[in-house]
Amino acid sequence: MAKRKQGDHRSGEHHSKDLKIIPLGGMREVGKNLTIYEYEDTLIVVDCGIGFPEEDMPGVDVIIPDFTYLRENQAKFKAVILTHGHEDHIGAMPYLLKEFQVPVYGNRLTLKLLEIKLSDRGTQVKNADLRLVTDGMKVGIGQLSVEFIPVNHSIADANALAIETPLGVVIHSGDFKVDFTPLSGEVIDLNRLAHFGTQGVLALISESTNIDIPGTTKSERAIGDTFRQMFSTVEGRIFVATFSSNVSRLQQIITAAEQNGRKVVLVGRSMLNMFKAANELGYLEIEEGTMAELHQADQLADDKVVFIATGSQGEPMSALSRIAFASHRELEIKDGDTVIFSSSMIPGNETKIHRVINELVKQGAKVIYESLADVHVSGHGYRDELKLLLALTKPTFFVPAHGEYRMLHEHAQVAQAMGVDPERTAILSNGDILAINHNRQQVIGFTSGQGIPIDGSGMGDIDEDVLNDRRLLADDGVVVAFIAVDQKKNEIATTPDIQARGFIYESEIQDVVQSCLERIRQVADKAKQSDRDIATALKGNELRNSLRNLLFERTRRRPIILISVIEV
Repeated sequence: MAKRKQGDHRSGEHHSKDLKIIPLGGMREVGKNLTIYEYEDTLIVVDCGIGFPEEDMPGVDVIIPDFTYLRENQAKFKAVILTHGHEDHIGAMPYLLKEFQVPVYGNRLTLKLLEIKLSDRGTQVKNADLRLVTDGMKVGIGQLSVEFIPVNHSIADANALAIETPLGVVIHSGDFKVDFTPLSGEVIDLNRLAHFGTQGVLALISESTNIDIPGTTKSERAIGDTFRQMFSTVEGRIFVATFSSNVSRLQQIITAAEQNGRKVVLVGRSMLNMFKAANELGYLEIEEGTMAELHQADQLADDKVVFIATGSQGEPMSALSRIAFASHRELEIKDGDTVIFSSSMIPGNETKIHRVINELVKQGAKVIYESLADVHVSGHGYRDELKLLLALTKPTFFVPAHGEYRMLHEHAQVAQAMGVDPERTAILSNGDILAINHNRQQVIGFTSGQGIPIDGSGMGDIDEDVLNDRRLLADDGVVVAFIAVDQKKNEIATTPDIQARGFIYESEIQDVVQSCLERIRQVADKAKQSDRDIATALKGNELRNSLRNLLFERTRRRPIILISVIEV
């Protein structure tokens, strides 16, 4: 397998006519997908998505790719190509388009969702150059051309890409499955993929999400029967949590509701946006009178309504989370409600999802999720479907993508068992720069690929120091000392006020406060004896370090220490 060479993105020996493949997201992780393809003076970006923060990143909303390499090669940057409209593939586009004015190519629903995202408050992106493509279309961009190949996924208008370069064709799979009975769109174009395989594929970059599941995925249509049967047996209100972008799932739920005489109410802004986009494009079939507004829900009998809500991944601000924790303005759970999680758990989100499920059960709901019933089919192909793509394309070089390290490693082993040369298989990290020509591939250097944490509407304003402080606040609390100093007398004016939050039990605090007051007096006396200004001494590191050592000795904890000196 290709090995990383030490150095920055300018290091390493390579030929100027190599094709460079540079992932800035999606490698050794699920989400934040962005891949750069660069040949001489032409650079294109495929997808630009968000990732979700780890549990130890308090206050961080999302993670976006690091655009450092694009800034340093801005003159070459010609276009963005979008494979489909999921957040982990288009979610960071507003941040990219704030900074770079490049054309964006995407299919119908993909661009419709991006338009909605760019029109939201706070994006500050105007006059974006969005260019509509259709299945089978080929677009020329500098020395490259890109053909859009229809594939099946859990969202309409998904595409794989055939990127034609002077060195040969690269197939970029995007997210895909093989569904011979899709609810929307065409069946995946296996013939076109096989055509490129017979002509010769230089490299395949293929998603790895479900490589560890044998066999093939079920068709999306299989879920419809489950919903119909389930809805017919439930007597109370039904809540279904699913990805807002899964238009096929939305259709299945609406159809099942209609067959059981229930109205459908959408809850959550992203769900409403997706419904509007899909409905305008004609991707949904709905009987007249099926849809109801949220404010009308109270007037409907419990057995006559289905709520479709965002929040299947336990996102704290999602509709379902707010309902579960009784913070939603218009909806609350009551005895007899049934909540169905129609999605799989994205790795890393399990704790948040279980927290919401526990709260729903406490409120009296019956909760059904994937391990309890067939309420979800994946939009990502299982092992046999990934093997089929390898068999059809017969690539010279192979790069497993879109997955945690264990997934990438297993996918690489599967490819090698099918005849791909281990020396022509590369397990990459975000930021690696892979150079390919007809004879070899080599990681020639790397660029910034860690990702940028986003806090609220800010961008890149959270560094590791900020995150460390937040972790400390969450784990060990904060101790604040308010000290008034008499400037004229150069002495402490009154007994300092010590406040502690999230630190130790109330019953223990008084003893610790007295010890802190003694340390403050010691530092002040020492400064006065040496004719130094007390206020300056108390603001310095000596007191902070003294308090930190004292508190650790007494409690074995390291709270954030804040010292406020007021001169009177």
